[in-house]
Amino acid sequence: MAELNQDSGGGKKGGKVRSKKAGGRVDLTAMVDLAFLLITFFMLTTSLNKPNAMDVAMPDKNEEDPEDRLEIADNRSMTLLLGSDNKIEWYMGTYSEPIEGPEIVGYGKDGIRPILLKKLKEVPQITGDSEKGLIVVIRPSEKSTHRNLVDILDEMNIVEAKQYTIGTISEPEIEVLERDGIYND
Repeated sequence: MAELNQDSGGGKKGGKVRSKKAGGRVDLTAMVDLAFLLITFFMLTTSLNKPNAMDVAMPDKNEEDPEDRLEIADNRSMTLLLGSDNKIEWYMGTYSEPIEGPEIVGYGKDGIRPILLKKLKEVPQITGDSEKGLIVVIRPSEKSTHRNLVDILDEMNIVEAKQYTIGTISEPEIEVLERDGIYND
């Protein structure tokens, strides 16, 4: 049993001999039980509250090997250029010969999401193979914000895009963003 012992105050030398009085005792058993319950509670709540993170495969930082380049059919690749003012410019195919686009849209359910959903359904029908779906290349510019990248990754998660990557924006693509007015401060 846990208890708190208090000195009775009879430590003086000399004088009359008196009998020691038993000091008041405080039973701390309930407080110890409460302390262990609180410790257990906080240990469980901190271990159950794990941060949520999305896995993103990033390219290798080694020198680029021409043999490592993977050729992708133009009708399967969609490029998203993240510009300023919360705008995205997207196109299908290559920059020099786009199959569709470029078109400027925003984020969210009224912006890029319906386009992504449409293309995710169209591409397997065009290729004739359900395994060959849409590949989205996300290219943030210097004028886009960190929030823009998080928002587009959330959109990829919402539409359940299976294949997407984050790439580096090229100089001609920056010129397109400047021309269309979404590469400014």
